[in-house]
Amino acid sequence: MKLNKIIPFALSALLVGSVAVPGMTFAKENVKTEMTSDLKAFIKVEGTIEDVEKNDGLTLYTLKGKEEQFVLAVNEETLIYDNAGKKTKLKIGDSVSAYTDSNKPMILIFPPQYTPDVVIVEKDEESTAVVGIFDDELVDPYLKLQLNVDDSSDISSSSGDPVKVDDLKGNDLLVFYKETTKSIPAQTTPKKVVLLDKMEAVDEDATVEQIIENDQYMVDGVKMVPLRLLAEKLGYVVDSTGVGAIVSKGAPSYTITRGQKEYGYNKSLMKFEVAPELLEPNKTYVPVALIEEMMK
Repeated sequence: MKLNKIIPFALSALLVGSVAVPGMTFAKENVKTEMTSDLKAFIKVEGTIEDVEKNDGLTLYTLKGKEEQFVLAVNEETLIYDNAGKKTKLKIGDSVSAYTDSNKPMILIFPPQYTPDVVIVEKDEESTAVVGIFDDELVDPYLKLQLNVDDSSDISSSSGDPVKVDDLKGNDLLVFYKETTKSIPAQTTPKKVVLLDKMEAVDEDATVEQIIENDQYMVDGVKMVPLRLLAEKLGYVVDSTGVGAIVSKGAPSYTITRGQKEYGYNKSLMKFEVAPELLEPNKTYVPVALIEEMMK
């Protein structure tokens, strides 16, 4: 589930007040402009695909960036387009840009692993694709970009639901365009805009399987899932210890410490394949094998 991202009103008003007058000439830009907002809705990484590996419902793409390798964990929900706006598939040798919601937890492993929302294959030198959050004036102050959507713009949603121009306001958008004005913010009439629908929060009726499907990360080939959410779903009590948790339900009791593979089960000492980690504030992830054991 995505957290709400709010663009300061005063900054948006300032940017909107700076738009170009009609008749401004257009010039191609790569949106490599100076930052005008601290709000970075998406983390962007770039590189060339060097290796591909299938792993438990995910496809792991190893990329070589300018200075280091990193991994993209791609699933069926990941949007994959070329930068001209056509859906495509990834292959070794592709030069890609990947966008990951900045609110997603980062896995503390090397090489860095991202679970991107969107992957763009850079094919067309004349086209640009960007992902950002656009306010009610369709301005993203971080990208310094304003959208002038008209009848020539193809607008849609990642879910396939019908979309109107007003639906784009205040939301995360994937934008394809060719030309911009030389104003600040730059203006463009986009060729294509895709509304990135927000996932709904897991409700109380969600099954353990649904929770795992919606909230998981791969670490060294091991599926990591949220401990408290799943344990409580299974009827366990979770007590924080400051460095981990004690998870109990009657006689069964697990003592888990973040960063340590060893964990206690009643009076026995057991060992995880991968150590539990705090992958986002107050949310510890553990190997899915523990949850499977707790379900027995």
